[in-house]
Amino acid sequence: MKKMKTYHIHIKGIVQGVGFRPFVYKTALHQQLKGWVNNTHDGVHIEINSDKKTAQKFLDQLLKNLPPLAVVTDYSLKETKNRNYTDFQIIKSTKKGLPNLLITPDVAMCKDCRNELHNPGNRRYQYPFITCTNCGPRYSIITRLPYDRPHTTMAEFQMCEVCLDEYNNPMERRHYSQTNSCPDCPVEMQWYENEKVTENFTNLDKVIDYWQQGKIIAIKGIGGYLLTCDASNEKAIQTLRTRKKRPYKPFALMYPDIKSALKDVFINKTEKEALQSNEAPIVLLPLKKKTGNVLPLDKINSGLGRIGIMLPYTPLYELLLSKYGRPIIATSGNITGSTIIYKDTDAIKELSKIADVILMNNRKIVVPQDDSVVQFTEKHRQKIVLRRSRGKAPVYINPQLNVEEQSILATGSMLKSVFAFSHQKNIYVSQFLGDTEIFEAQQNYEQTFQHLTNILQPKFDKVVTDMHPAYFATQFGQKTALEQSIPQISIQHHKAHFISVLGENNLWNNKEKVLGVIWDGTGLGDDGNIWGGEFFSFENHQINRLQHIGEFDFILADKMVREPRISLLALTHQMPDAEIFVKQKFSDTEWKIYRQLLRNTRLKSTSMGRLFDAVSSLLFSNDIHTYEAEASMKLEWKAHQYLQTHSKPESYLSEKLPAHFVSFIMKKIITNLAQNKDKGLIAAQFHVSLADYIRLSAQKYDYKNIAFSGGVFQNALLVDLIIEQMQRKYNLYFHKEFSPNDEGIAFGQLLYGFYKSG
Repeated sequence: MKKMKTYHIHIKGIVQGVGFRPFVYKTALHQQLKGWVNNTHDGVHIEINSDKKTAQKFLDQLLKNLPPLAVVTDYSLKETKNRNYTDFQIIKSTKKGLPNLLITPDVAMCKDCRNELHNPGNRRYQYPFITCTNCGPRYSIITRLPYDRPHTTMAEFQMCEVCLDEYNNPMERRHYSQTNSCPDCPVEMQWYENEKVTENFTNLDKVIDYWQQGKIIAIKGIGGYLLTCDASNEKAIQTLRTRKKRPYKPFALMYPDIKSALKDVFINKTEKEALQSNEAPIVLLPLKKKTGNVLPLDKINSGLGRIGIMLPYTPLYELLLSKYGRPIIATSGNITGSTIIYKDTDAIKELSKIADVILMNNRKIVVPQDDSVVQFTEKHRQKIVLRRSRGKAPVYINPQLNVEEQSILATGSMLKSVFAFSHQKNIYVSQFLGDTEIFEAQQNYEQTFQHLTNILQPKFDKVVTDMHPAYFATQFGQKTALEQSIPQISIQHHKAHFISVLGENNLWNNKEKVLGVIWDGTGLGDDGNIWGGEFFSFENHQINRLQHIGEFDFILADKMVREPRISLLALTHQMPDAEIFVKQKFSDTEWKIYRQLLRNTRLKSTSMGRLFDAVSSLLFSNDIHTYEAEASMKLEWKAHQYLQTHSKPESYLSEKLPAHFVSFIMKKIITNLAQNKDKGLIAAQFHVSLADYIRLSAQKYDYKNIAFSGGVFQNALLVDLIIEQMQRKYNLYFHKEFSPNDEGIAFGQLLYGFYKSG
């Protein structure tokens, strides 16, 4: 008989809070192995008695049949000191040393729980907080590691005998399910109305009745509160807009299921998979000409061609929407511009000014998160992340990216703020934290940073920030570096954008040369001017600015960003033919003062975002933003509408690149406008010309690899045109998990920190 040895297996990744230990237990029993499995500060550890071949076979089986939510980033198999085991056990978690774990994101309700929720014979029938090891809150309730119930906000809930039996039974789906509860040991709801709280609230029919009456209800979800109302009630929607101070920005909708959504929108296979994924994001989808739910679209999406929809991702939403049977407005619980509210006391204080009632529950949220948002381009199905938050944060996994040992903090940008850091060779990227020009977003940023660093206890070697000295994130990084006596280095905004998309596509450490097309609204350039329409070269970690779209005068700082008409004036004030179209947008006083400012300013810009603003103002009188990027979104939609019924127009460019693209394109558009050409045609021709401009630039510099980043590449029509124009001859690289907007900058800063000594 062959003598048994003892082998130790160590598995890293997302392996806690996903049912990994019971999975190992069942696999060991099936293979008749003896030993143990446990959680520690650095993953899952297993010991078994076996020979080398059997141990390898066991490890292979584990890796091949992972639980649905598990992600393995590293593993090892080693012979260890021989011990004789009599059975296989799940032993108590241990904590030794610094945590080295990837925190599991919050996960949408799984199919098994959904089936139980609707099964009258199940003891959790219609229980609004049903969960298991395959679904439910994780990141939003963790207080420390390793991930066990005492280390979550579920610690204060005492399990009933039946739940406790499930929890302790390795053969049960809820074995070590840290969020386990049922109607006999429930998470309880509270109903707040007219300054009174009803404890242990269970009457969900009252929510339905209030929606039908046109009332606004704030509901506590996984990452915070959502403001909800009937999506077909025009008066309720307008009331919500008025109270929330959000006059025109599109609202997201929550539908009961795919079937009901198909009455209003087109959904392809890729989009359906996204809607039903573990992340369950909001997905922007094209509207049908006639909606089956009779939606007041002008009140919901401000006349754009897509709406953002999501499916119920918690059991509470599932119960409510299945009862209601039609879509609701579901938007972040906050005053526009502030961060999502997640504490019950804050909800009562702030949301009672917006909502008629508040539906709370006593499961505390530690970390607030908005819903993630994605879209796919219509023709080529290119994924574009618009917001990376619930379901994705706070981890980033890329097995091909060799992360160095050093621990680096990257503080991100001002708008769409996100921070990132490396620790124990893992990368952590926070959820979307808001626009940190607002005080509440600054608080959210600091609290989230404190929470994550308290859990993981990183000791940073350096800090990387943006170059802009006035950004809150820059100042936060400088303060952290000073407090911890570590180096602080900075990198230019658009170069960080470029490195981010290079890193996602595993090109940052590659020897291939790459052309970076980085187009956005605003970023401080190396020369002190406002960049945003840049072409960079990349080779051997060196980034150089090759060209830009052409400089124009920049005045009035953020006022110019908020008012596209000012961008139009700045781009055309030296073009006499434009005055007839531009002057009417200003009072006589404004016209005189603004033109004087333009004559005297030394500040220049190369911003593609401002070019979009100018064209949108010129063609469609989108002169003042009521929400960020409104003018650009409406310009894209007008171009899209034209292309739906007409063939693609020719580019404004010949095969020769203009010396000053901005002036060239504006003169072409003004000429077309003077000739009374169709404005939809001009908008489409503008988009086609942008794609052609990129092609000609790549041709000029002889690049085959082209990477794209910056908020302009949230424009799905432009991305489709680029792919259509260039995919045959060029290798095109877009973001995969991060948004092309400023959310992706922290990741680029982080990678730069590995390369740059400081």
